[in-house]
Amino acid sequence: MSARVNIHNVKLVISAVKKSQYPNTGMPEIALAGRSNVGKSSLINKVLNRKSLARVSGTPGKTVTINFYNVDNQLMLVDLPGYGYASRSKKEIASWGEMINGYLESRPQLCQVVQLVDSRHKPSAEDIAMQEWIQECCAYSVVFATKSDKLSKKQLEENLEMITDALALREGDILIPFSVKSNESAAHFWEYIEGCVLEEET
Repeated sequence: MSARVNIHNVKLVISAVKKSQYPNTGMPEIALAGRSNVGKSSLINKVLNRKSLARVSGTPGKTVTINFYNVDNQLMLVDLPGYGYASRSKKEIASWGEMINGYLESRPQLCQVVQLVDSRHKPSAEDIAMQEWIQECCAYSVVFATKSDKLSKKQLEENLEMITDALALREGDILIPFSVKSNESAAHFWEYIEGCVLEEET
């Protein structure tokens, strides 16, 4: 699945809630951001070929920590708390927002924020706000459209165009459909990581 990264050498380093708990490493970090029910944990388990490394919950908004996964001592995958879950209290939502913003704005080894959106639906206002932040702070945008196996080929093509328009993706930005049922999806994920991230380190 991955030519340069040994995905069998992976561990959860820490589930952090504040800056002082972030791991002290110089490894490049790829942060995964998306709505609470977009399938971040399922994507992590798929691309790392694990069944339950990242806990998949039936309750949206369950992840309330920033989870750092050390991948083969070459990079960190960073799972940010899901946003846009309205059933939590305003105080909890504000706290999660501060946690996410604190990480995004203060982490020097963060080299890319990868956004996950649901391929079946138009991006939400929160998705658009996150994409605007990515476009302001990253050289280009990377978006994975999850749950693509639930759409026909024609529906997926139409929805990818809808997502491109809604997020105002630009020339050079990357939009990739993703399905946890597809090994090809996982391969595409690692092609991006190895080609656009690890190559920069060599």
